[in-house]
Amino acid sequence: MADKPVRADKATAVAELTEQFRNSSATVLTEYRGLTVSEITELRRSLGNQTKYSVSKNTLAKRAASDAGIEGLDELFAGPTALAFVSGDPVEAAKGLRAFAKTHPVLVIKGGVFEGKAISAAEVGKIADLEPREVLLAKLAGAMKGNLTKAAGTFQAPLAQVARLAAALQDKRAQDGSAEA
Repeated sequence: MADKPVRADKATAVAELTEQFRNSSATVLTEYRGLTVSEITELRRSLGNQTKYSVSKNTLAKRAASDAGIEGLDELFAGPTALAFVSGDPVEAAKGLRAFAKTHPVLVIKGGVFEGKAISAAEVGKIADLEPREVLLAKLAGAMKGNLTKAAGTFQAPLAQVARLAAALQDKRAQDGSAEA
């Protein structure tokens, strides 16, 4: 890419986009052609405050992605592009974008960035299919608790067997003692 003189406002915009690429847990690229301003506002509200949805020029976004060290997005910067910068749970943002795209088919998910690597639209869909982070953590905690309960039962079983054996011997001696008397 040939270095051309860059206007100050464009340099500022590229710097802001570069920071957003670097600070986001994920970024989803969408094509918003055909959406009205009110529909884009509705989309922004549905994504919540953990995701910033912004429209940017492709050349500026492409340069910002390159400056952030992200490769493989160049072919996605075609046509009108909006970027969803996710600072929270990428699963929730992907679910929100997919749900909005179902009700508004003109919104097209092009692909994105996850953990610093470019991903396809199909991979964004796979992320949307995942359960939220809190649910996965709860399942993990439940599985760990179940295993700990089993381990406690396993460690306690020999003690319980010894106690039952001692009680059985005591009962037998009591019966033998009463039989002799």
